[in-house]
Amino acid sequence: MSTKTLLRVQDYAALDEPPGLRYELSEGELIVTPPSTHFHNRIRDDLNSRLWAFVREHKLGEVTSETDLILIGEVVRRPDVGFICADRLKGIDLDQSPLPITPDLAIEIVSKNDRADDLILKVSQYLEAGAQAVWLMYPNTRLAYRYLAGKREPEVRAAEAGDKFEEPELLPGFLLPLSATLG
Repeated sequence: MSTKTLLRVQDYAALDEPPGLRYELSEGELIVTPPSTHFHNRIRDDLNSRLWAFVREHKLGEVTSETDLILIGEVVRRPDVGFICADRLKGIDLDQSPLPITPDLAIEIVSKNDRADDLILKVSQYLEAGAQAVWLMYPNTRLAYRYLAGKREPEVRAAEAGDKFEEPELLPGFLLPLSATLG
């Protein structure tokens, strides 16, 4: 019987990531993932730039991209794109890593290496830590899932239908056209 070595957030923060790998921490377990593809990064960068321009114009808070965030316990996640409301950033040193804050909105771009059970765990960790919404974007199927705090069933949208995602409570007036984002 093998024993699993669990890490604390402090141990995680002290790790050096080798080139080509990405780390996250899930309930003390080190998660190692391969590097992102160009296609994945293009979608992430498009989402990031659209959201950042809107948030900046309306002075709503901060947008993160691939930033380590401490959720709860020994959980550090790195959403592809995240949004944090301005009022929650007071007193947070944005130069530290990982940041001790949960995103209000976490966006994950799903790749072929992602497993469904891992994604659902990640969504539940975001929501349990206080995220108001989590978006899972599936470029290969051109579908997107929107999970909201306190709701059991996700909202599903298709890029082909010309659907848009929005978060009126967090980002009033922001609309994300899925057909443009999911290519």
